[in-house]
Amino acid sequence: MDDTLGALGTDEARAPTAGDRSTFTLHVNGEERTLTLDHRTTLLDLLREHLGLTGAKKGCDHGQCGACTVLVEGRRANSCLLLAVAQQDAHITTVEGLATGDEPHPLQSAFVARDALQCGYCTPGQICSAAGMLGEAEDGFPSHVTPCTALASEGPMPLDADEIRERMSGNLCRCGAYPHIVEAIEDVAQ
Repeated sequence: MDDTLGALGTDEARAPTAGDRSTFTLHVNGEERTLTLDHRTTLLDLLREHLGLTGAKKGCDHGQCGACTVLVEGRRANSCLLLAVAQQDAHITTVEGLATGDEPHPLQSAFVARDALQCGYCTPGQICSAAGMLGEAEDGFPSHVTPCTALASEGPMPLDADEIRERMSGNLCRCGAYPHIVEAIEDVAQ
């Protein structure tokens, strides 16, 4: 092993101590969860490794692909960038929590009906992002392509294909299913 690695300050397999852990509570998909985890644990790792919710995917692990998108307090967020301990008392919704009982969320149904997926790796993040995006538009948040005339009105922002593409631009699909993704979201937006 190269001794220069230690000199450069890398974390050479140092086991976490009790001082590196915190106990906190989250509300995940409507269920209160109290965990004690290492401070460095991301929300994505908490969901996948500690709660077994594997819908959110680890794509780039840098917040650039959107495969890990979940809803935090109803707003979309890249869970790979969020420290779990910073989410004390937050309400987190993953793709697993969007359905109502055995009834899929309208976006889930639309994605299936429109064949808006190929490999499916990005699909949970796409669906969570679309759910958050629909909420943002409903609450009147504009995007970069929102016409100035829409900014003057109060209420929901109109969603056409250009608006949807702009608002979903943080979620990448390596298979290129974008046309069907936009159609599926349009179906639900109407």
